[in-house]
Amino acid sequence: MTTTRREFIVASLGSAVGLCAALAASHAARADDKLSESDPAAKAVGYVTVAAKADKARFPDFKAGQTCSNCSLFQGNPADAWGGCTLFGTKQVAGGGWCSSYTNM
Repeated sequence: MTTTRREFIVASLGSAVGLCAALAASHAARADDKLSESDPAAKAVGYVTVAAKADKARFPDFKAGQTCSNCSLFQGNPADAWGGCTLFGTKQVAGGGWCSSYTNM
């Protein structure tokens, strides 16, 4: 059976639309993947979603005003409530959070 050029283009466009929808859904799922304080990687660095709750006895280097949103590892805008972090892969960290890997260099 021979496929015409028009049939090929229509089939290709349908496949492209389906692929775009799948990629958009995948991106949305990643954006909602928020890091939990109970995550083993988060526990290892003392991550908290509210910086004021940082364990100051365990992490004496913590200073008021240090938050994920002003850390150099944060991959969002400073005003973002959640954003990426180079430490946690695709998981989002709270902009107002903190961990012992905080750096502002």
